[in-house]
Amino acid sequence: MATIKVVLRKRTNKEGKQPLCIQIIINRKSSIIHLGQYINETDWDESKQKVKKTNPNSSELNKFILKRLTEANSKLLELETKSENTSSKNITNNIKSKTRNTFLKQAQIYLDDLKKSGKYNRYSADKPRVNRFKEFLEGDINFEEINVSLLNRFKAYLKGTRRITERTIVNHLVVIRSVFSQAIQAGIVDQKYYPFGKGKIQIKFPDSQKIGLTIEEVRILEELDLKSLEFLDHARNLWLLSFYFAGIRVSDLLRLKWADIKDSRLFYTMGKNAKAGSIKISDKAEKILKRYRDKQNNKQNLIFHHLSEVRSLENLFEVQKRISYAVKTIDEALLKVANMAGIEKKLTMHIARHTFGNISGDKIPIQMLQKLYRHTSITTTIGYQSNFMNMETDEALSSVLSY
Repeated sequence: MATIKVVLRKRTNKEGKQPLCIQIIINRKSSIIHLGQYINETDWDESKQKVKKTNPNSSELNKFILKRLTEANSKLLELETKSENTSSKNITNNIKSKTRNTFLKQAQIYLDDLKKSGKYNRYSADKPRVNRFKEFLEGDINFEEINVSLLNRFKAYLKGTRRITERTIVNHLVVIRSVFSQAIQAGIVDQKYYPFGKGKIQIKFPDSQKIGLTIEEVRILEELDLKSLEFLDHARNLWLLSFYFAGIRVSDLLRLKWADIKDSRLFYTMGKNAKAGSIKISDKAEKILKRYRDKQNNKQNLIFHHLSEVRSLENLFEVQKRISYAVKTIDEALLKVANMAGIEKKLTMHIARHTFGNISGDKIPIQMLQKLYRHTSITTTIGYQSNFMNMETDEALSSVLSY
């Protein structure tokens, strides 16, 4: 004998509300389907299994509940007619497969949210990662079926079939984890099915080597004659400004406006973590900026031209998209600049940030570096700067080998 009813679970969310669920009990074994809706406990009539009129959305919620109950009962009758497995878990999985409880449906919501938030870079990187998981699964899947064994097989698939690096494999797992976390927060899947954490799948990014230019290589870039090669000269200027401004990210550099310059200081808010601050404009930086002051020909008063065709800088998705295209072109130009300068290291805009870290090395206190980098946590600064602080290790090695 099967019992299917709507219940209000006791676990509350951050707003103090509780989740509506369908409970299926067969042979004393129970399964739960989260409906993705939360209400106050005082708005629930347990005996009638209805939302009280004290809730402003009671009518719509009760229609929704009735629809989901009908689906559950229909699925039970269908399975019994076919003499198939009518366990509570099987009925639950069959119902969930037709709702947004499946991974790919929730993944689409995750991607849509990235797009609405203007996060072009993450959207364009995470979309193919979702598609690779879909290819591996050969279709959709319920969250409850995503376990440690499945994810290990997916890792092996990426490494063996796709020939993907360890770092990229981790990036795929991060997306799956993000979608799973979003589903838990929405009350779509229970926390107990979460396949990440201690004793399960642990995500750890492999160490990556960060290499910056030396002072001598920066001087070569500064002195390289590129007057007859306008775009190469422009790419070199952007790189140097990033370095002069303590490794300002290119996404922030291309957003700069002339209004951001006041009293020989550059004021800007970092896009990655919304940290605001200012930095002194050095004589070297001012010399480059002076070359662009006569080219103020865009409505947004931008220092550089790359975003001048964007209708609104408030459209974050379009802005990030244009920046992504611009960086690709700029980095291609920098490779040519490096070749002309005789620099063998791969020269990109991001290397300007590494170069500042490399040259600052042991010279600047870590607290000051945190301020310059605008890291939220000093732990991040310590981890980042450890790639470039070699004085102590070099001296230790010399003390052993100087015999």
